[in-house]
Amino acid sequence: MGWSTERHARSECPPGRTAEAAQRSAAVADRVRALQGVLAAALGTEVRGTDLQKLKRVPRRAPPAVPQADLVSRPGPVWAAFAPPRPRPVVRWFGGERRYARRLTEAEDRFAEAIERHRATEETRRTRVARAIRDQAERQRRLDDAAAEQHARIDEYQRAVESRDRRAVSRYFQKALDRAAEPLDFPRRRRAGYVPESTLLALEWDLPDLTVVPAEAAYRYDKERDSVVPVPRPDKEIRLLYQQLVAQLALRALHLVFGNDRYGVVETVVFNGMVESVDLATGRAVRPCLITLRATRQQYQALVLDQLDPVACVRHYFAAEVSRHPEELQPVEPLLDFDLADPRTIEPVDVLSEIDSRPNLLDLTPDEFEHLVHNLLTRMGLEARLFRRGGDGGIDCVAYDPRPITGGKFVVQAKLYTRTVPPSAVRDLFGTVLDAGATKGILITTSGFGPSSYQFANGKPLQLIDGTGLLALCHQHDIRARIVPRAS
Repeated sequence: MGWSTERHARSECPPGRTAEAAQRSAAVADRVRALQGVLAAALGTEVRGTDLQKLKRVPRRAPPAVPQADLVSRPGPVWAAFAPPRPRPVVRWFGGERRYARRLTEAEDRFAEAIERHRATEETRRTRVARAIRDQAERQRRLDDAAAEQHARIDEYQRAVESRDRRAVSRYFQKALDRAAEPLDFPRRRRAGYVPESTLLALEWDLPDLTVVPAEAAYRYDKERDSVVPVPRPDKEIRLLYQQLVAQLALRALHLVFGNDRYGVVETVVFNGMVESVDLATGRAVRPCLITLRATRQQYQALVLDQLDPVACVRHYFAAEVSRHPEELQPVEPLLDFDLADPRTIEPVDVLSEIDSRPNLLDLTPDEFEHLVHNLLTRMGLEARLFRRGGDGGIDCVAYDPRPITGGKFVVQAKLYTRTVPPSAVRDLFGTVLDAGATKGILITTSGFGPSSYQFANGKPLQLIDGTGLLALCHQHDIRARIVPRAS
């Protein structure tokens, strides 16, 4: 073989390495397709929500307690089996009659004893049967009682869900979301908290970090190294794929919530996408929010999920706040901090109001309520100043946050309401924010907000804090409070 031939042979890629590079490239391409198809895969699975009545267990039947052998009475003794044969006529002449009489008496005694033994045996059997039947009936009663108790709990749970009980609805959706299979190897942590005053479900959802996107675009054979090496994926492409994935996961969460809402108790969803990571500057665990959006049922139902661009949808249609630099774990401020909706942070109210010593906010006057809000803002570290009622141009309080970047001037309105705050109040607050040149407008109420209010607030510097959020803030800052509707 000449030199040129040998050189040509060395330049050829070994068939095994070619196959390996192709196989690894195909695996990367499959991974990317899976990341791009997360929403489509979710839409392929029908979501209906749990029919709580179907959770009722069928009452079990107690196993038979009577032994099979005891079910049928044993036949009694038959005289024919005991009766001695009668002597022949010839034998009678030689004392046979006397011997027969003696044997007959003995047979009658044995027969009587057999009858007595049979009677005692039957009485014992009947006693066992009666006891077994009673035991079986008692076991069946306990099984029926357990089933009835379980059915009653299900009925009570369903009534609580239908009446929009905070804990019951939170539990219902938590279980529904926990059952949802997570695609690929994504984190499974997610939390649901219900705000009945606003028929709002807050979600805190763990997202995969940026490393979920393959850093390799493909693989090739490097003849110099005689090995298969990765072809790096451009950083811009990694960020775009990650943004697309995060947007899909947010829309998938909306699909799961509204699809599982069999009882029609959720009108608005707030989605906070979190990432578990480590701050390389400090080495400490961090959990920044990389996306936050708010969606009403009406907005969601107008979507054609299998036709839209997920990124454009969350950014422009839902006006989501999305981290500009997720690779640096740059956080965004959640539209609603989950702690304000977490049912575990809201202290239960004793139905006997005289036993519960926490002040009922609905018993306050409007002025007293404004002072409570002022006190709360002060405890939160803000510099707050109250305005006199009627001369404030729609402002009850102005709060200043001295922190750089995230701070600023906030105009605050406090609504001591028992009914849902009308959307006009939210629109008026936005006008006040613009007129006052404020950084943000905050509307705090003892009641709740409707979907139209949340829809208007999307993408605007407005924060809506309903009764649940207010109680959570009071709890966090050691202000004893409760909200109990006045007796009509």
